[in-house]
Formats: sequence, C-alpha cells, structure tokens
Amino acid sequence: MKQSYPSILNKSGVKQAAVAASLALCLLFALTAIAQGSRSVEGKVYAQSAPVAGAVVYLQDSKTNDVKSFISTQDGSYRFGQLSTDVDYQLWAEYKGQKSDKKNISSFNSKKQLVIDLHIKG
Repeated sequence: MKQSYPSILNKSGVKQAAVAASLALCLLFALTAIAQGSRSVEGKVYAQSAPVAGAVVYLQDSKTNDVKSFISTQDGSYRFGQLSTDVDYQLWAEYKGQKSDKKNISSFNSKKQLVIDLHIKG
C-alpha cells in the first residue's frame, strides 16, 4: 500500500525557490568579484608646480596594450575606475607636446585606491 505525505511546496514552489537561490548565488559571486577584482587610480597633472587643465592622461593595459585616456579637469584632476587587480598598467600624461614620466602600476600592489600625481617635463 502506497502512503502519501502532504507536500510542503508544490512543484512550482520548488522551481521558484531554486530560481531565487540561483539568482542570489549569482549576485553574491558578482559582488565578490567586483569587490576583489577592481581598483582605481586618480591624481593631478602638474607643470611647473601648477595644476594643468586639459592634459591628456593615458593608461595602458600591459596584457592587451589597450590605452584609455582622460582629459584632466580644471583643477588638473584625472580618474580611472574599475581597473583589474590582475593587470599591470602604465600611466602618463601629455600636454602641449611635453610628457610626464611613465608610472608603473603593478598587479602586486594590493591597494584598491591609488593616488598618483603626474608632472609634465618642460
């Protein structure tokens, strides 16, 4: 004789719970990856000790050689966000044909926020 037990959840309830649990795990993994895998670099561009507006700041990814650029703001500031912690970068600025020294950002540097000022030679 077959005995039946009352079900706490019907089949659609089980599916909904599984989908909700899957979405929660995906969200948790995404947030963990963002928290662990990104950093930012910011600073100011200077020429002769004065902030430079309109300088082009370059950030080169050492793995892909892709280059991002940013035009410094009125107070000479620049910022690059959402950078991978697993990649080395080179950073430099140019203004009116003059360049700053290139700065290296190592993947071994564990800081999440880097502040690097760039000085235009001239």
